[in-house]
Amino acid sequence: MSTTTDKPKNLIEAIRYFSDRDICVDYVSKLRWPDGPVCPRCGGTEHSYVSTRRVWKCKSCKRQFSVKAGTIFEDSALGLDKWLPAIWLAANSKNGISSHELARALGITQKSAWFMLHRIRLAMQTGSFLKLSGDVEVDETYIGGKARNMHKRDRRRKISGTGMIDKTAVLGMIERGGPVCVEVIPDAKRATVQSRIRKTVEPGSAVYTDALRSYSGLDDNYAHEIVDHAEEYVNGRVHTNGMENFWSLLKRGLNGTYISVEAFHLFRYLDERAFTFNLRELNDAGRFDAVLGRVSGRRLTYAELTGQA
Repeated sequence: MSTTTDKPKNLIEAIRYFSDRDICVDYVSKLRWPDGPVCPRCGGTEHSYVSTRRVWKCKSCKRQFSVKAGTIFEDSALGLDKWLPAIWLAANSKNGISSHELARALGITQKSAWFMLHRIRLAMQTGSFLKLSGDVEVDETYIGGKARNMHKRDRRRKISGTGMIDKTAVLGMIERGGPVCVEVIPDAKRATVQSRIRKTVEPGSAVYTDALRSYSGLDDNYAHEIVDHAEEYVNGRVHTNGMENFWSLLKRGLNGTYISVEAFHLFRYLDERAFTFNLRELNDAGRFDAVLGRVSGRRLTYAELTGQA
């Protein structure tokens, strides 16, 4: 097994470096098991390595296992020499990478690339344990349902009504100088919005929002200040410009890179954009390792992805 120590620093180096499957297995195994391989079935640490098949044989349960077992890579016919450059591209593309573009880059089918990207997005998922504090901006947006793509009847309803036909509500919260949290919400009503805020933002924090009535009543737990966008966008420290900036980056990727995102899968794209945004201070190799460090214990089947499971 390779023991190469010169890690790649950019895409060209990554493609060359991970073209050797032995190096791929070595890289992933050391990141996944810093103290040596562990059998995913019985937890055994005594094993032998079968170099011709790139698998380990556990001395406790006598079963063989690969570095893919129990990860987003499991049951994938694609080798790590395809997976690792794909993760590098997904982790470091500012506006995301489409399945068509990834398919051309790796020489695989668009369907395989689409499935691969969703598995990578699963590894990027951070969960709901993140807590924000200090100065926190909160804002909502709606994604989807462009008027020019609607039937004439629905276009008239959109213009004369709320303007939210076929749109999905998304709530975002960002700690100034810190991370962002975004999630799909069923509606923008007060009970829905405030339950998410109270779950995510530490009591006593300063919360800045626009004048949406759903935010009224936060004063009991937070130093809540409002900026009315009908009058101004900034009033000293009171603004939601950080969150608005994130929405701009998000929609640039959704509209320019992915073109059409089903509401069913929207949360996965939010996970991806939030992950790369929160790790923006890292270099390309750092973001790559961050994603690769999360592949274990996360599996996504095609049936689950397409809603057939």
